[in-house]
Formats: sequence, structure tokens, C-alpha cells
Amino acid sequence: MSPRSTVLAALLLAGLAVSAAAANGRAVAAPVDLKIIAADHTAAAPRAALLDATRAGRRIVAVGDHGIVLLSDDDGATFRQAMSVPVSSTLTGVSFVDDRRGWAVGHWGVILATVDGGESWSLQRQDLDEDRPLFSVLFQSADDGIAVGLWSLLLRTTDGGRHWLSVALPPPPDGGKADRNLFRIFRGADASVFLAAERGTVLRSDDGGDSWRYLSTGYAGSLWTGLSLADGTLLVGGLRGRLFRSDDGGTTWQPLVIATKSSITGLAAAGSAVVAVGLDGLEATSSDGGKSFQTRMRDDRATLTGALAAGSGWLLFSDQGVLGPSPAAAPTAGR
Repeated sequence: MSPRSTVLAALLLAGLAVSAAAANGRAVAAPVDLKIIAADHTAAAPRAALLDATRAGRRIVAVGDHGIVLLSDDDGATFRQAMSVPVSSTLTGVSFVDDRRGWAVGHWGVILATVDGGESWSLQRQDLDEDRPLFSVLFQSADDGIAVGLWSLLLRTTDGGRHWLSVALPPPPDGGKADRNLFRIFRGADASVFLAAERGTVLRSDDGGDSWRYLSTGYAGSLWTGLSLADGTLLVGGLRGRLFRSDDGGTTWQPLVIATKSSITGLAAAGSAVVAVGLDGLEATSSDGGKSFQTRMRDDRATLTGALAAGSGWLLFSDQGVLGPSPAAAPTAGR
């Protein structure tokens, strides 16, 4: 895969394919007659492109293309479509605080909420003036949530999503506007929150998202995903198989060597086991807390977008729906 096609594929996976206009820095104007319509119920839903997944208690909830939400109550053995989703636009991120309350985000600035474990969803926010998608969402309590997306779009709520307010990021330390795409939000081992972003940038907040500071990994490419391990170790990954580790809260970063140039789109952990997944069927696994990785490429070369520990393996999510569990990337410790 050429560098250009790698970038385009990764952009698509992150939900950034809003048009060439967006790539040129211009907002994508909505068609005059654009309307938000509910997601269809379809037998093809389990094969839809899935962009994020999480657990709601013991239930697995995955979101993706065409407003598809898939639910599993048997640890990923089978999936069914959610009963009611009010949008058919691409959903890119999902977060739950318990087995009932969760939120999902996506294109057209959509934010959805559920109070029944993902069976039915309500619309909290949309922006039909332009397609400025949200890519990731994190709730640390039933009230406090943050959603992030295109061109440093950062929204915060302190009332469970009844109101969402925009938070302006400070200018980056190397100059210019605060316009970097924010791809993944994840919590630290303490009260800190992190963002994986463009231009090798990680941002950190220690006050719940009111203020942010830039952390440089020393890399110039996009970071698509990030993860904090139980001991506070931070991992971020992105374009061309780049993976970085920090043991000091993001102050310094060490590059990790993995045997691939395929972009990393997702990270997951279970105890000391870590998996990084990505384009071209990439599965890179670690049994030592992310200090070293063994790499393999799936025979089907599936475009992988995420993973969750399930049973004795990793349940994988892709542009072809749910794959796995993958015994070749089995966790070595419990969830």
C-alpha cells in the first residue's frame, strides 16, 4: 500500500472522509434538503464497517457505518442490531459509564445517548450546517463527558449531555491555530484525560477537560489511537505502524519497534496483554505491558479498527464487521 493510499484508508476509518473540501480546510456545507433519518434495520448490519466498540457492563456495544449499533450479550459470540437509532450517519465513537448509560458520536456532529444499555438511543446534538464530525467520546461519570473531532472541535458537558459547550484549545506551542484533528480521547490511570491527535501530538488535561496542554512525541504524523494501562503507562499509535510509549504521564515518549508499516487504528489491553490492530490485517501483540510487540498480518488482510478482550482471545472489529476471537492475539491476563 502506498503512503498516499495508507493515509486515505486511515482517514476513512477515522470517519474523516467528508469530502475533498474538508481535506482542503473548508467546511462541508449541508445539502439544503438534508434531514437526519433513522438507521435501517437490515440483515447486513453484522457485516457493516464498525469504527468503535466498548463494554456496557457485560454487554458489548459496537458502532459504525449507516448508524449501525450492534449489541452482544454472549461475549461476542453473536450480535444483534439495536432496536432504535435516530440517525443513519456514520458513528465513530462510543462510551459507557455503566451497563445502562452510554453515548455515541459521529458525522454531522451527532451525539446520541442511551439509558437502556444501547437498545434505543436519543439525539442530543447535531449540526447540519456543515459536516464537522466527532471522532471520539469519553464519559468519566454520568454527568461529565467530552467529545472531540475535526479541526480541534472539543465539546464538554457537565449535565449528562443535556447541554454541550465548546472548549477552545490553546494555540500549539510551535505556532499557528488550534486546528489539529482530535482522533481519540482516553482516560489516564489517575484523573487525567488524553487526546491522540495530528502531527504526533498528544494533549493532556488534569481538570476534566477545562484546560489542555500539548505533549510532543517527536513524530510528525497522525496518531489515531491511544490507551492508558493500569500502571499509568501510555501508548499511542498511528500512521505507518508508529507506536510510542510513555512512563511519565506523557512528558517523554519512546518509539516502539514493530515489524510493519501498516497504520495502527486501535489499541486494547487486558492485564499485561496489549494488542494493536490496523490496516492490512495488522495484529501486534504484547505480553509485557506494551514494552515489546510480536507482529502478524491476517491472511484476509482485513482493515481492523479495534479490539476487545473476549473469552480466551481478542474480539476484532473491522470494515467487514466483527471478526474473531483471534487466538493468535490471546490475552495473557483476565479483563
